[in-house]
Amino acid sequence: MKDTLDLVKNIQNIYDSDVAFTVLKDFERVLDDLDIYVYANWEDGELMSGPKIGRHWVTCSFIWPKDKMPDPAGGKRLLDYDCKVTYQKDKLIKPRKIRKPDDVRPMTKKGKLDASPVWIVEIMMPKKLIADIYGGMKAMTDFEVEPGGEATVPAEVQQSEVDVAATGTDAGTEDLV
Repeated sequence: MKDTLDLVKNIQNIYDSDVAFTVLKDFERVLDDLDIYVYANWEDGELMSGPKIGRHWVTCSFIWPKDKMPDPAGGKRLLDYDCKVTYQKDKLIKPRKIRKPDDVRPMTKKGKLDASPVWIVEIMMPKKLIADIYGGMKAMTDFEVEPGGEATVPAEVQQSEVDVAATGTDAGTEDLV
């Protein structure tokens, strides 16, 4: 069973570490570039744990409500890029909203804890894939074009320009003398 407090602590750790935040942004960039968010419910996932940075892998776990399972076709697409994807059913413990006196835990002012079913998807992504996607993105952003420079490819010559050059007059007009 997972706890909502664990999710909050993980996010706090990410914001405290520049390296973890940068790796997580690169991880998300790979998911975006591989068009994972096109598949149903992938955009609704919430980071549960990670990024766990290993020697060759970066691992993140995401959580979805039971009724919004992410489309397995998105996970299958990740398999084509040497990622490892695992799906798991679990329960998330979260406090109940207090609406009546029965919703309060005895001897406290806090709400009772309820377990709700969730899907957990763990993605192990090779660091090489992250570096390749990042390198391609960096190459695109570093590419600059000189403003006001001449085009190196000649423009197409239209037929009317050829006629003008050959006859010295406009091909579409005649002398009315």
